[in-house]
Amino acid sequence: MPEAIYQYMLDASLRETPIQASLRAETAKMTEAHYQIAPEEGQLLAFLVEMIGARRTLDIGTFTGYSALTVALALPEDGRVVSLDINEQWTAQARAAWDKAGVAGKIDLRLGPALDSLDTLAAHGAVDSFDFAFIDADKENYGAYYERCLRLVRRGGLIVVDNTLWRGRVADPGDRKHKTEAIRAFNAARLEDERVALCMLPVGDGVTLLRRR
Repeated sequence: MPEAIYQYMLDASLRETPIQASLRAETAKMTEAHYQIAPEEGQLLAFLVEMIGARRTLDIGTFTGYSALTVALALPEDGRVVSLDINEQWTAQARAAWDKAGVAGKIDLRLGPALDSLDTLAAHGAVDSFDFAFIDADKENYGAYYERCLRLVRRGGLIVVDNTLWRGRVADPGDRKHKTEAIRAFNAARLEDERVALCMLPVGDGVTLLRRR
């Protein structure tokens, strides 16, 4: 999207709290800033959560906490986010932002390999109990995260997957890097997956919406 139109879109539609904006600005200074979701993508997550009346959500890949913060703000008072990551430094920044925003009590941060955390949730009775899941972690495990989410998210619930356009690299047949191939394979499998309704959007770095049937 041309920069002028993109900026107009943000100016005309983005609703972001000062704490969200501050967290995004601080994250932009980091070497890993490209892990941060776009603000309009965060607003899409909040919109979807409100639209389906979600109360229990999964956040796979916390980073500095913007997606979990945005979803927590959109949830009702009894809503909860289970957020998964392995990095204590990044998530310490997330915790600070959640505290400032007054939503820390809504967010259950679990440090450790996300697949293990998801399997633990399932083993402890969480199958079919989540309304919404957001996947934005290591790309090679997207398929595995998705399969766990299909068990944990109820019928009619949403699974949202980030980076499915991967900066356009998925459309370059000459790009054979592991992450590109993983996302390309994930996208191809979802096209044939009749367990879900599917919609891919050119928001941020590509967002795929999947509704469990």
